[in-house]
Amino acid sequence: MVVTTGNEVAGRSIAGWLGIVRGIVVRSPSIRQGLLGGLRQIVGGNIERYAEVCEKAREEAFERMVRHAQEMGADAVIAMRYDATEFLTGATEVLAYGTAVKLGPNRER
Repeated sequence: MVVTTGNEVAGRSIAGWLGIVRGIVVRSPSIRQGLLGGLRQIVGGNIERYAEVCEKAREEAFERMVRHAQEMGADAVIAMRYDATEFLTGATEVLAYGTAVKLGPNRER
């Protein structure tokens, strides 16, 4: 599955647009991660435990988006983006989304 933040796939035409695809994950740090992250906030610097939670959430949201595109019969996802919203204290929604497309033949050069 080709996934790009661009609006096209290099060297390929777009034969059809299938629609918006998305993957949504809601994450919060574990108690241990929260305690260690809270201590790190006091002394400053990067909070690696929180970064790990965020990265895992982005990865899972991406995988869900790709699965949604596959279910629609897409060859690629274009204009892919991430969004994140904290909707409860300590709980963040991570959204991966883009446009599912069918690819045409290679363009002549």
